[in-house]
Amino acid sequence: MVPPSARLPSARHLLRGLTALLLSATLAIQPATAQSMLRDAETEALLDEIARPLVIAADLKPGNVRMVLIQDKEINAFVAGGQSVYIHSGLITTADNANQVQGVIAHEIGHITGGHIVRFGEGAKAATGISILSLLLGAAAIAAGGAEAGMGILSAGQQAAMSKFLAFNRTQEASADAAGVNFLNRAHLSGRGSLEFFGKLRKQEYRLSSSYADVDPYAQTHPMSSDRQALMESEYRKSPYWDAKTDPAIEARFQRVKAKLFGFVEDPAVVLATYPESDQSVPARYARAYAWHKKAFPDKAVAEVEKLIAVAPHDPYFLELWGQVLLESGKPAEALVPLREAVARAPGQSLIASLFGHALIATEDPANFAEARKVLRLAVSRDRENPFAWYQLGIVYDREGDRPRAALATAERYNLEDNPRLALASAEMALHGIPEGTPDWLRAQDIAMVSRTAVQEKRKR
Repeated sequence: MVPPSARLPSARHLLRGLTALLLSATLAIQPATAQSMLRDAETEALLDEIARPLVIAADLKPGNVRMVLIQDKEINAFVAGGQSVYIHSGLITTADNANQVQGVIAHEIGHITGGHIVRFGEGAKAATGISILSLLLGAAAIAAGGAEAGMGILSAGQQAAMSKFLAFNRTQEASADAAGVNFLNRAHLSGRGSLEFFGKLRKQEYRLSSSYADVDPYAQTHPMSSDRQALMESEYRKSPYWDAKTDPAIEARFQRVKAKLFGFVEDPAVVLATYPESDQSVPARYARAYAWHKKAFPDKAVAEVEKLIAVAPHDPYFLELWGQVLLESGKPAEALVPLREAVARAPGQSLIASLFGHALIATEDPANFAEARKVLRLAVSRDRENPFAWYQLGIVYDREGDRPRAALATAERYNLEDNPRLALASAEMALHGIPEGTPDWLRAQDIAMVSRTAVQEKRKR
């Protein structure tokens, strides 16, 4: 038999371990945004357009609400601070029409207007309070020799804490549902798409559970899709906009975007089976062009793009794809013509401009460097959160012999990529060569200060 005095150190050790476990669990339930962003000019333009009436209906400013595409096959969307809605590519490729995506966006905007991310800590705090109390009581019981009783207290406390947090989260989801109904009505949009998408979620819930009837609704982060669908259907059907139709032009653009995303993220064999050669529609050609390009068959990809161009000779996104295939198959000089027109047809699209700048540099013709610098500087002035454009701008500065500004562009790139150590080194290099007090010098100083702080914090951790 071990005397009680010998058991106390192990109990304290257990207490420390359980506290660490509790803290790690609390961190794990925080919203995560570490997934890979997927930038595409056409997709971003469409998402912004279909979201705009909902943003206005929510009394928010369209310029302040950002739609962010995440490369992830999961059917999901979320908000994670500020006024950004993150949409998984899997949600787009699974949706049947634009109205279904609008239903999801309306729900997520409901989270923004409800301040749910800010209030997230309220639910976590209440759950943590229960967990800590059960932790202390359980550890005390274990220290007194009642191991089974102590573990029982810990288990019950953790279950109560999680139940409380899940209930808080389900309340927020129900609130966002109600707000979404309101925003769709105020925007004069139908709720059919929202209900249809809930039908898809119900099927997903059924597939993920061994028995749908055995799913515990109180152990879910969201209300059950069947319950949500039933609650909202009556509200949607009462709306005068229940039979409202989506603009055919927007719907056609959605089908294009859905196909191109599918072609980009899916395995080429799956894409070619889903969109066989017998399908000569624009979306099918779009998807196949990306599939052939991924399979390294540039001639077949170009053949599909040329047929798209024949239908719409001046479409900037078809021209963009044409130039991209030529550039990435080793023909940068040939890519200049379609990309230059694409930039002219869509002057506000910094992503297309950065691709054009890349093609100009890839020709390795010094005569093209001045145009590349002009195009890329304009691109980053319109979209500073484009690491690829900063990378290309750094290359052209380096080719022209402007090493300090090449270092500044590199610092911008690493700052966006959350690499403070390399951002700091590049910013300090820029500070040594850029005239003091100029806008570029001040920008380099800002990056250096922010990066230095981040490096110091990482060292402390």
